[in-house]
Amino acid sequence: MVVDKEQDSQFPVDGGLLMVLPRAGASIRNSDVQLPVLSSDGDGYYLEMRVGSDSIDNSEVAVTRRVPLDDLSDEEWQELKVQYASLNLATIRDKGITAGLEKIHDRRIQRLFVALLTFLNPRQVAIVIYLYREAARQGNGPNVSFRSNDLLEELGYTRTKDRGFASKVRSQLNRDLVSLHRTELIFAQSLKKNDGAGAKVTVKSVLRIKDYEIDNVPRDFDLVKAADYTYELADAYTVSLEFFEGPSRTGDYVLFTNSIDIKQKLGSNAKSDYKMKLLVYLASRIKWDTLRDGQYLTVSKNYLFKNLDLLGSNVSRNNQIFWRTIEELQEEEYIIAAQELPGKKGTLSVQFQLNSKKIGSN
Repeated sequence: MVVDKEQDSQFPVDGGLLMVLPRAGASIRNSDVQLPVLSSDGDGYYLEMRVGSDSIDNSEVAVTRRVPLDDLSDEEWQELKVQYASLNLATIRDKGITAGLEKIHDRRIQRLFVALLTFLNPRQVAIVIYLYREAARQGNGPNVSFRSNDLLEELGYTRTKDRGFASKVRSQLNRDLVSLHRTELIFAQSLKKNDGAGAKVTVKSVLRIKDYEIDNVPRDFDLVKAADYTYELADAYTVSLEFFEGPSRTGDYVLFTNSIDIKQKLGSNAKSDYKMKLLVYLASRIKWDTLRDGQYLTVSKNYLFKNLDLLGSNVSRNNQIFWRTIEELQEEEYIIAAQELPGKKGTLSVQFQLNSKKIGSN
């Protein structure tokens, strides 16, 4: 690929991934999200959750995220169903995930539910963006190798006195990577056929872990067991980015600045990272919509609030968070300007003027 000089400081993220990313990461509080179910077919057992489509302008796609439950015996399947019956789905929506899972005492099953319910939270999205930046830098196509400590440092975590990282932080990274590896996304794409409209159903993980390295050879480490039971992390990983049509194949991508800040706020829950949520949602709209004059994007305020997870009844608080988030992205020069526009029947939209040197379509 020949890179334009204006794009030297940018890297591509696959457009197909960005089109489904906000929907695939919708939170349990989103009205389009259906609660987790257990399912089975001829190929095995699954824990799955569907995010329905509620769109009048075709900018949202229905996505099912599911975790294959490999190597379950019939006895283990029956036990899982008993544990599932202890899941308090109403409490999860009203009081949070921890409260809803308190009657499930099996750590593995707890973590499976947490991984599915919090899938593609802003921290995991930040990890994915880091991997795409590394893919552009390394030049090995979809295959990316990285050291765990390098990624933890990019995420802004503080080193301990021995120059390592706290076990809680290390454990969380392994769980995030395993979740991105084994959670499948299922979605349909419309196709035009000679005999009418059709659909192509895609099943992909965001990434697949190809191998991992342990510096201290005698150390006993199992990737999946660590995610399900323990508090460990491998020292290095090689992953394959499953959505990687990108520059060399279809040219379908969005460009992000290499200086993108993926640091996590100290003491803050990942779900409160509205800046990352808005940035990724705007990137997804760049692929769904056509930018007017190469910079202007107009989006329904209802869609913005829904995809930022600003779903509470406190309208004033939601507005404050929304405009504060826009100010943050203006300070980092992703957004040049933003203004509300009145619409039909009292609906509101927001017009964004985006800085193409920071984020833009190819």
